[in-house]
Amino acid sequence: MTDEPTDDDRLISLVDRLVLGGPAIYTREDLFDKSGIPEGLSRSMWRALGFPDTGGARVFTESDLEALQVVRDLIDAGLIDDDVALTLARGLGQTTARLADWQVEALGRRLVDRGELSPGERSVISDEDAQRLILAQTAALLPALQTLLTHVWRRQVASVMERRLARADEAGAADVMTVVFADLVGFTRLARQLEDADLAVVVEGFESMSADVVAASGSTLIKTVGDEILFVADNPATAAEAVKELHSRATASPDVPELRIGMATGPVLRRMGDVFGSTVNLASRLTALARPGTTLIDASTARELADDPRVQLRQTAPRRVRGVGVIRSFELQSI
Repeated sequence: MTDEPTDDDRLISLVDRLVLGGPAIYTREDLFDKSGIPEGLSRSMWRALGFPDTGGARVFTESDLEALQVVRDLIDAGLIDDDVALTLARGLGQTTARLADWQVEALGRRLVDRGELSPGERSVISDEDAQRLILAQTAALLPALQTLLTHVWRRQVASVMERRLARADEAGAADVMTVVFADLVGFTRLARQLEDADLAVVVEGFESMSADVVAASGSTLIKTVGDEILFVADNPATAAEAVKELHSRATASPDVPELRIGMATGPVLRRMGDVFGSTVNLASRLTALARPGTTLIDASTARELADDPRVQLRQTAPRRVRGVGVIRSFELQSI
């Protein structure tokens, strides 16, 4: 006796056909056999993309098989190896997971604002009329979103390649960057005082403002984590311009609290879209030490900015910082 499909099963099938291009017809073992990708690599790639183990369930579509065959062709051609395949999968998984969540949330909020969904239906959609509405909207939007995603991704690839190729001719410059952390003052207290919806307005306002300022300055946004952002710049002057604008925008915005900012310049290790190393750690420590509404910079950054007539620096007392040692810092007072 076979189990009758549930309403959830039917809904998942509709989403698979609409978004993935067809029904789920393959098990994990089917993919191993048909793609030519070894079981260990295939399993590791699925996890790297951010998805849980599937057991023996039929959860894979024809598009999943085609994607694995693309990876196999790249490996067979010698363009990538297993390690690179996993790195690429991890980058795709982590980036697109947040992107998908962000976009679905934004579109759901729009339907609520227009009165087509009730607020509670954004996260749990049980009404059949609401489900049909969302599926129809998705069908109308997917082709355009896919085109825009591909275009923006290509623009980002071009931008990264241009920056790195340009720095390749500068001996030793490729690994030296200015790292900046910006932190919302009093966010923990604010989170206890505000309703979730109001807190979301603060976070979204901060992230939107920060992304705009960082991009306009020519810096590179590495990540945003609720009440904090991390970005890097090729030189302290570029970072200082971004920092000035961040403080200015935060002061002018009723929805964004004051910022405390830390900057450090030095060697940086870049991997998987993130940055690592002692320079990053130092910038983070300086952020924690900065007074509300100010920017604290390290001695290396101060030396680079010393001759800039737009900058005023005030040296602070040397401090011993756990994990770093004694540091000399300067408060960036104006630019």
